[in-house]
Amino acid sequence: MNNTNKPNNKAANHPGHVPSEGANFLKQIIEKDLEANKHGGKVITRFPPEPNGYLHIGHAKSICLNFGLAEEFKGRCHLRFDDTNPEVEEVEYIESIQADVKWLGFDWGPHLYYASDYFEQIYQWAEQLIRDGKAYVCSLNEEQLREYRGDFNRPGKNSPDRDRSVEENLSLFRQMREGKFEEGACTLRAKIDMASPNMNMRDPLLYRIRKVHHHRTGDKWCIYPMYDYAHPLSDAIEHITHSICTLEFQDHRPFYDWCIENCTVPAEPHQYEFARLNMTYLVMSKRKLLQLVKEKLVMGWDDPRMPTISGIRRRGYTPASVKKFAKRIGVAKAESLIDFEILESCVREDLDDVSHRAMAVLRPIKVVIENLPDGHKELLEPSVHPKKTELGKRQIHFTKTLYIDAADFKEQADPDFFRLKPGSEVRLRNAYVIKCNEVIKDIAGNIKELRCTYDPVTLHGKPPADGRKIKGIIHWVSAETCIDAEVRLYGRLFKVPDPENVPDGQDFKINLNPSSLEVLKNAKLESSLANANLETRYQFERVGYFCLDNKDSKPGALVFNMVVDLKN
Repeated sequence: MNNTNKPNNKAANHPGHVPSEGANFLKQIIEKDLEANKHGGKVITRFPPEPNGYLHIGHAKSICLNFGLAEEFKGRCHLRFDDTNPEVEEVEYIESIQADVKWLGFDWGPHLYYASDYFEQIYQWAEQLIRDGKAYVCSLNEEQLREYRGDFNRPGKNSPDRDRSVEENLSLFRQMREGKFEEGACTLRAKIDMASPNMNMRDPLLYRIRKVHHHRTGDKWCIYPMYDYAHPLSDAIEHITHSICTLEFQDHRPFYDWCIENCTVPAEPHQYEFARLNMTYLVMSKRKLLQLVKEKLVMGWDDPRMPTISGIRRRGYTPASVKKFAKRIGVAKAESLIDFEILESCVREDLDDVSHRAMAVLRPIKVVIENLPDGHKELLEPSVHPKKTELGKRQIHFTKTLYIDAADFKEQADPDFFRLKPGSEVRLRNAYVIKCNEVIKDIAGNIKELRCTYDPVTLHGKPPADGRKIKGIIHWVSAETCIDAEVRLYGRLFKVPDPENVPDGQDFKINLNPSSLEVLKNAKLESSLANANLETRYQFERVGYFCLDNKDSKPGALVFNMVVDLKN
């Protein structure tokens, strides 16, 4: 019988948690475990990255899930680095991962751990498995291991070393630890079932020899546990109650359980899988992202076009928008492809509410107001935010010389073009109506400036005295008080929705979008942006949302990144 509505339900009464119908399947599992008083009523999750690269938006979903569940059920979430492969791990990655988790707003408190903290205990359990006749030292080389393993159509074959005595295996394994064998000479394998339909159960590797310096243990070890062996044992050491991972580890779960069942562990965690995040126009493989970085096809791990958390942070995404995205796409058991526009929509929703407004002309055309005297400088004070009066006003100036955007003028325009054209009128945002009287060009025929007049009775949206209708509104800046800045516009990193879907023999990099970055060196910004800061997001009116670049922007040489455009 389902007792979830009874007053003595432990999940319902768990401090701070209100069960709701339709909760994702992981929440439902935790609620049932709490109801049954499994794990002593505790909820302990963990986020266990391998420090072999920068985290991406898929990891952000996992961070939000693991820390979020612990938070919701008044438990705790550990940050643990599964640092079992020193060949590819770097302190730089560890530091970046910690920064990413903190940026998202989560805190592991005192619960920062490393799998390397447990190397001695994990080794002792390996010796226990040998003594129990459940592990053996195998001398097959890498090529032979593949051959003996078989494939999905044929069972594997037992290693010639599978029946070595316990004494011989212990002696060989200890010699492995002492560094008496070269890399590849032998491995330690679990003795399970070479005919298993699950390839992960065909005597999987437990240890391999790697004579590599480790960032924490130095040269103490020359054998390292395999991830699939160290991971469940680390979970058990930390008394993890719900070991949540992505769907590709589903076939690894039987071996996870085998390790827990066959080692004298202090706790019995259980693994649960959810669908990893796959998104259009992105690759979510750390190996492929590393390729882009190493081949200098992007500016680095933190390139704003990259799906890395450091990249989207530099681009100007906010923690709130990422959390909103993670919540919106939910937690599923089946793989799916999420449209990148869903993420952009979450970013827009968040930024619309917090962004300061400003005007910026990205591709400037000079405008001279002929019926204004030289030196005219009229102070205007539009709102910093239309819905947040507490943010106050900003100061801009209406002067004889202005800049408008090249996209807002057409010399030969269709009747439905309601921006500026010769002989027509348009309203300047927060200012006056102007009329274009003359187009001045240089010798090459390029537009040099526009000669216009303004209607002095039309300030702040007032209609012309004769009642004529003005349909177009454009943004502008004063040529006399504006500031110069570099503006970077970002498109999709890849030009096709599924960039990894390529013909045989082709590389995913053929789908890179050559137009994914446009740098505008001569943008003109309203003077209020001279005081822009890294914490604030800005809506360049009629253009999009922008932020200062956290790496290249300097006082007096500002660089703005486009976070996302204004498209609905």
